[in-house]
Amino acid sequence: MTMMEGGASYGPYFDPDYDSLIERIHPPRVCIDNETCEGCTLVKVDSANRHGILLDMVQVLTDLDLVISKSYISSDGGWLMDVFHVTDHLGSKLTDPTLVRYIQQSLVAERSGVGPGEVRTCLGKLVGPGHQLASEHTALELTATDRPGLLSEISAVLTELACHVVGVHAWTHNERAACIAYVADRATGRAITDTARLAHIQDQVDSVVGAHQGPGERRWVRMFGPFPGRVHTERRLHQLMREDRDYEAGPPPPPADADQFAAANIEVRRNGWPSSSSMGMETRASIDSWMERGYSVVNIRSRDRPRLLFDTVCTLTDMQYLVFHAAVSSHGPLAIQEYYIRHMDGCTILDTESERQRVTRCLVAAVERRVSHGLRLDLCTRNRQGLLSDVTRAFRENGLSLTRAECTTRGETAVGTFYVTDAHGGEVDPERMEAVRREVGGSFNLEIKENPGWPPVKTSKDPSPSRRNNNPEEDRPKFSLGSLLWSRIERFSSNFGSIKS
Repeated sequence: MTMMEGGASYGPYFDPDYDSLIERIHPPRVCIDNETCEGCTLVKVDSANRHGILLDMVQVLTDLDLVISKSYISSDGGWLMDVFHVTDHLGSKLTDPTLVRYIQQSLVAERSGVGPGEVRTCLGKLVGPGHQLASEHTALELTATDRPGLLSEISAVLTELACHVVGVHAWTHNERAACIAYVADRATGRAITDTARLAHIQDQVDSVVGAHQGPGERRWVRMFGPFPGRVHTERRLHQLMREDRDYEAGPPPPPADADQFAAANIEVRRNGWPSSSSMGMETRASIDSWMERGYSVVNIRSRDRPRLLFDTVCTLTDMQYLVFHAAVSSHGPLAIQEYYIRHMDGCTILDTESERQRVTRCLVAAVERRVSHGLRLDLCTRNRQGLLSDVTRAFRENGLSLTRAECTTRGETAVGTFYVTDAHGGEVDPERMEAVRREVGGSFNLEIKENPGWPPVKTSKDPSPSRRNNNPEEDRPKFSLGSLLWSRIERFSSNFGSIKS
């Protein structure tokens, strides 16, 4: 590149319309297959590749409250082919024509110019245009040291400043907290856009957050007006916590076995589905190098739960890593993930120990931020001004601490999920929850989960013990990509059937 007078520069010319030309010549194909597998729907996507497209697809599925139990991902050159095994949260296939049409239109919307309408998920949430809090409302973003009563104090000051909270997401991890609250003007119900008022709200919230922090403790508070194309809320929470370096605390994560797919399949074939209590559920991650192909191979082993694939792919994408191939599978309460990645800067191998440690720490943190600790409270009540402030104040006054919160409004109704512990992180006395219920009013549904996770323990459908393979040579773990990923991709590539896009 040559520098010209005045600081201008020039370089090779790249036609900005080239990628869209390729997609017009080879439009994406989406197939919703309910015939191949008995217990789930297969969502198959065949498309031109681009950075971030995998995250976009996973985000569409998870926003619809769908559970991805398995996924096979392959991209080579400028093309990709991905297969997702999907059910709704109730374990049912996707048979609603409106939902199927929404998925098809969403996965090809940018390329076809045809946007999706709206659809209601199995959990009652409306998804689609007109239901995007992130783009339509003023946003408060913050990170700070976690402490009991933090969200209560934030919501109280917002109420005092004539702000109505229409939605809030809060996560805690490694004694750090991140929160995104969407607010509107209390009098008009519209987004707040006045820069002086935004600055005043930001200063007041910052003062409240910093009031109980010690010297040198970091915090970050910002107010943003509405704008289209704002980053997805949960993706933004991951970004905030990673920028806050929540992943640095604690020892390095234990390594995951490189042959974990084969080992898990052998264990299931021999002994059936494992129970949560019979196996270690500590999150493990490791990175190896496949020098011959120029890949870094990421292995992650953790407790299975909804949105796990989104959290992992989101982190890899935001750290500027490209996923070329991947296989993800759940084995009862256990989830196994394997990714073949390269960095966007052309560095194909993570060849330093410090960089491998940083990536594994970030991935383990992404898995564990959404792990649910404490007593779960499901809120459903009539929406009103100051509701979040009242609910969180009741938690604080009864000695409860929030570990995770998600609350939003649906018309005249407010719905939310809160996970609470006592002030020291211990179990909650049910009598305290009854006191909260009486103080707040409305409809509270309480649910205690001794071992938060997904899915319920299943009975193996594998052959009886007498028919299981007892040959140690055949039971020996094989290289997972060759034995699992490629065979699956080849199988599904020849079985796309009738495709509607």
